[in-house]
Amino acid sequence: MALQVVWFKRDLRLADHRPLVEAARRGAVLPLYVVEPELWRQPDSSGRQWSFCREALAELQQALAERGQPLVVRVGEVVTVLEAAHRRLGIAGLWSHQETGNLWTYARDRRVAAWARERGIPWQELASFGVTRARRDRRGWARDWERRMAEPLLEAPVALPPLAGIAPRDLPTAADLGLAADPCPARQRGGRRTGLELLESFLHQRGRSYHRRLSSPLTAFEGCSRLSPHLAWGTLSMGEVAQAARARRAALATLPVEVAAGWPRALDAFLSRLHWHCHFIQKLESEPSIEILELHPATRNLRVTDPERLAAWSEGRTGVPFVDACMRALRASGWINFRMRAMLLSFASHHLWVDWRDSGLHLARQFVDYEPGIHWSQCQMQSGTTGINTIRIYNPIKQGLDHDPEGVFLGRWLPELAGVPAIWRHEPWRMDPATQVASGCRIGLDYPAPIVEVAAAARQARERLWGLRSQSGFRAAADAIQERHGSRRSGLPPSGRRSGGGRRRSSRLAEGQLCLDLGLAPESASRSVT
Repeated sequence: MALQVVWFKRDLRLADHRPLVEAARRGAVLPLYVVEPELWRQPDSSGRQWSFCREALAELQQALAERGQPLVVRVGEVVTVLEAAHRRLGIAGLWSHQETGNLWTYARDRRVAAWARERGIPWQELASFGVTRARRDRRGWARDWERRMAEPLLEAPVALPPLAGIAPRDLPTAADLGLAADPCPARQRGGRRTGLELLESFLHQRGRSYHRRLSSPLTAFEGCSRLSPHLAWGTLSMGEVAQAARARRAALATLPVEVAAGWPRALDAFLSRLHWHCHFIQKLESEPSIEILELHPATRNLRVTDPERLAAWSEGRTGVPFVDACMRALRASGWINFRMRAMLLSFASHHLWVDWRDSGLHLARQFVDYEPGIHWSQCQMQSGTTGINTIRIYNPIKQGLDHDPEGVFLGRWLPELAGVPAIWRHEPWRMDPATQVASGCRIGLDYPAPIVEVAAAARQARERLWGLRSQSGFRAAADAIQERHGSRRSGLPPSGRRSGGGRRRSSRLAEGQLCLDLGLAPESASRSVT
């Protein structure tokens, strides 16, 4: 039988895996995962991400072994690994899901495509979820997304013929890959079983108040789905999550109102965020350089990072308690809810005037659920460099008072403030010296003074950014960006311009972009590599 190689990347599952199903119909299957040391040396990679990935791979390896052919693991450069397999076994076909990863993976996929063409080996890259390759604009995108999410889920092959003489090999450790120590004591565990348990508990127990609990870090850790790392690493498919949520929504319609109370609105909110998940990834798919280059040319070279400010922000010692508590919670868990992600980025970009690429790389390494398409699109959106989104400068003090009014979250993550009365906890620098001593929190000694004056820094950033929007040519460039990347569902005006003398307000659905729980050169105009 003709040998078919299924190259697993960020799709670490057997269920609803079209490349595996199609390959198995055509011949013997070599399920392959290549651990790429160069990928793990990229500045957006981290040990916590590899730990989650490694756990998912171990479970996948066992699941494949139970079907007759375990996952074959090799360490090295993908083209080198494929060439060795082709010389020894003869590859008739290469199968994988399309990947919308960082620029490094894009360049690697171009090398693989060139290798496959030279050898006359067809490489079938199949869509993984609601992102469309080679799309020029968003017309019809939402309709296509709905169609894909409704496609029947695929059963995994029952058996795979074993390939003799091919050792599966062990998975390397983080130390083997040269990754720095990355303690993350509250990290979510990888693997499909854990993902399915989370999906079940969210749809039947935890999710009833999702729409009310997703914004505050006090409630989001339990109230959000927590499925984002499983979607990012593909232990669950987007289709099966969407269909499970819709099936639960339909089942609830048959129950008494008092039994179903809260659930319909919660599930509608969750489904809308699955849509936005793919909406943002589509931006990077269509324009890969979003990772490194501002969308709107007028916003380029806008910021120069102060290394000391970046370090203070990264380490949770800015002297602004809600910012510091969120950063420390993120460092310990590898996850924080999306509104807090937006606030952290906003504070770095606007109050500290840190370049979004620098703050973005730090956050990328912290996120176990790092999804490049969502992450880099949001870095630009929250930093005001897209030209089409409302400039949103979060007030971290107000956010803290709104979402943690008693300072419980602060007390959990900032032991320096444990003795500070709740009335001062969000602004401890306002305590008089005697109160500081009595509370055991002397500003500048036990806890840092704020590294910026919050209101003044926000005002200065706002003036700079709105000043750019009044420049000649800004509107025309923004209209072109909106045409290519703007949602056709949100009803956004073309360019984010002021209207009636005031700042434009996004529609309510567009505001939903900020509540996700899931967190341009001509050559790169399309993601296509084949």
